[in-house]
Amino acid sequence: MKRRALFIINPISGGKKKDGVPDLIDQNLDKKVFDYDVIFTDGVSHARQIAAEAAGKYDEVVAVGGDGTVNEIASAIVGSTTALGVVPFGSGNGLARFLSIPMNTADSIKALSAYKVESIDSGQMNGQPFFNMAGMGFDAHIAEVFSHGKKRGFLTYIKSTMQEIASYKPQLYRIEIDGTMYEREAFIVSIANSSQWGNDVHISPNASVQDGLLDVCIIRKFPVWRLPEIGARLMFKTIESSRYIEIIRGKQINVTRENEGPIHLDGEPQIMQANLNINIIPGSLKIIVGPGY
Repeated sequence: MKRRALFIINPISGGKKKDGVPDLIDQNLDKKVFDYDVIFTDGVSHARQIAAEAAGKYDEVVAVGGDGTVNEIASAIVGSTTALGVVPFGSGNGLARFLSIPMNTADSIKALSAYKVESIDSGQMNGQPFFNMAGMGFDAHIAEVFSHGKKRGFLTYIKSTMQEIASYKPQLYRIEIDGTMYEREAFIVSIANSSQWGNDVHISPNASVQDGLLDVCIIRKFPVWRLPEIGARLMFKTIESSRYIEIIRGKQINVTRENEGPIHLDGEPQIMQANLNINIIPGSLKIIVGPGY
């Protein structure tokens, strides 16, 4: 029997046009293996709604977009028998890169036909799912600033970072990890399921989406003149050896901040209360990985 696939295309993710994606699907998906449908989203949360209706009816639901689109669709099918596929079209594509999914559109569609499925962990922050990365502090602040910009893409993200970094003040966090309490003044607190934010920028190089653990990455305030060094360490996977970072792994994490404020779930910002409860759900999402994973 053929497998059934539903492609959900976010037309605005990553600031890239996707009018030609249906033709690429037609040209590169093995039709001996799949019957498929294609739907374009038309607003916030539409992808989640479509995916929720598709769960259990389709063998796979494919997110054509970035980490935010992946989050919407995965949130709707997590825990079901339906597998997630990803055709990367975002600004960072963190989870897709970690899972060795090709960045080339045609190649990522061809990889779906191989149907190499793995079960990966998912996280929750105050009951809301994330699959790649969640965070608070400067990265959440930048995600909030970035979300209001007219332009998307990596260069816009870097520009926002450079404009905001000098004036951002670290915050005090009380962090309980599996019963042990830590108090830290931090610039960023990232909760990593995979190793990277996106664009091969690795905040936790040894993270795994299949170890049943989340990596709590605490970055202390560092002099702005050391930003090139920090950036190089993030790109070359040596950030753990920096004296400005501490990584602690655990399953149950409670964070208390000074005030409510921005957080992000897979790069999508929102305002959340001061108290944050974070936990891992092992093996909860079926996902089609790339040939090199």
